Parts: sequence; structure tokens; C-alpha cells
Amino acid sequence: MPELPEVEVVRRGLADHVSGRTLEHVVLTGERVARRHVPGPRDLEDRLAGRAITGAHRRGKYLWLSLADAPDAVPDEGLIVHLGMSGQMLVTDPVDPLAKHTHGRLVFTDGGHELRFVDQRTFGGFALADLVDGVPSTVAHIALDPFDPGYDRDAVVRDIKRRRSGIKRVLLNQTVVSGIGNIYADEALWRAGVHGERLASSLTKPTIARLLDHARDVMAQALDQGGTSFDALYVNVNGASGYFDRSLAAYGQEGRPCPRCGTTMRREQFMNRSSTSCPRCQVRPRAARG
Repeated sequence: MPELPEVEVVRRGLADHVSGRTLEHVVLTGERVARRHVPGPRDLEDRLAGRAITGAHRRGKYLWLSLADAPDAVPDEGLIVHLGMSGQMLVTDPVDPLAKHTHGRLVFTDGGHELRFVDQRTFGGFALADLVDGVPSTVAHIALDPFDPGYDRDAVVRDIKRRRSGIKRVLLNQTVVSGIGNIYADEALWRAGVHGERLASSLTKPTIARLLDHARDVMAQALDQGGTSFDALYVNVNGASGYFDRSLAAYGQEGRPCPRCGTTMRREQFMNRSSTSCPRCQVRPRAARG
């Protein structure tokens, strides 16, 4: 799933290309693209026609376009864009042929480049929600991410310190701190020298703060490189892949030497995913050892 840097790359592209433009009509193909919109795709098409996009926004991994009755009006709804495992928002010339797996076309009144939603695995799609203080009502429960101006690191440290779950589970809990997924959790834990099975409550507050700072730093570095793309599915609005995968120290590096100490990196099962860590730099807690 895309994490904060990959979503932010898309958000920036959308902000540049669609903010201030008015939708002429929207074409949605298939039912799955609008499955989160209970009335169905035709209703969503009708409700989007004539609406102005006033901006592109993000909280953590959640992305939405703010909608209003006119470009200079106060937005009252948000079109939430779920990228899923393979969703792409591509700015495209209207005369270009439709790519395979195109499930949505957003056409604008100015006749310029249109926006197409391409999703090979069909886990993504659109949903409409009312805005509350500028945030879709269905996203309001998501915690602020480390790049949000309102993010309070000390408050997050105190929250994490009270939790008796493994620290990686806590980092992935989007109601504690948002934006961090499996890739950047592994990278932050490696940088901090902390095993993901360590109980959050067992860590000192300075260690938790350092871990959160590493998470922010590694995501900032990934953002500078266009995010992490493994199979050309996570791309910007122009279809270009990020290349931070070349800089990964932990995630996906099992069997390779640790960049810090040379010990062979180890992969372990984690929930329905996996974790990669260094057995020497990130000592597994005794209670979690098999």
C-alpha cells in the first residue's frame, strides 16, 4: 500500500494540475471504483459534474480533492481518492487512448488535460464525504502525521509510552500517528536500533521521540526521491516512478548485509506482512523469540 511519501507525491501533482478547475463531467467504469459510495457510480458522476476542485489535500495516507460550487467558493465536500494497492491518478491529454484498467475519467470545462484513475488491481476508488473543518468526515479520526503543522510529537510520545503493544504495531496504528506503513516503519526501527516486537511501554520517551524523528526523516528523504516504487505501480501524476527503493536499508533487504554492522538481515512474519531487521543492531526481545 502507498505510504505518506507516495501519497504526497500524487497530492502535489494534483494540486498543480487540477486546483481551481471545474469538472464538466465524470465517467466511472465498473462498480468497484465507487463501491465506497453507497448510491453507486452513476450517482457519484452526477454529484461531481459542475463542481469546482479548490485544492488537493492529505492527512497521513489519505488523499482528497476539496469540492465547491465555484473555484472561489468555500468547499463543502471532499472526493476521497483511495489508491489501494495499484491506483494511479494520471494527468492525461484528452486525445490519448485509454490505458488498460482505466476506471475513471475526470473531464474539465476548460478542455485541457483530464485526470484519469487507473487501477490494475481494483482495490482503489473514490468516495464522497462532507468536509468538517476542511477534513472529510470519514477521515477525521485519523491522527495527524509528522509533517502536519499541528503535529505534537511530545503528545504522541506520551500516547505511545502508555501502550503495551509491540512498537511496530503502534507505529502502524493510524489513529496514533498517521502516514507510516510497513516500509517506513522498518526503516525507522532500523535507524533507531529498535526491534519492532519491543513493547512500546518498555521504551524510554527519548527513544520513542528518536524513533518518530527517524520516521519523519526517512519519509522526507523518500519524498525527495519521488517515493518508493517496486513495480511501476506507485507513480506521480505524470506516470514517473520514485526511486527510494534504491536507498532502503531494512525493508525488503533480507539475506543482505546490514549497512551498519554487516550482519545478515533477517525477515520475520508480522501480522499479514513481514518485517526485516538486523539481528545484531535490533535485538529481538526475549519474550518474542521463537
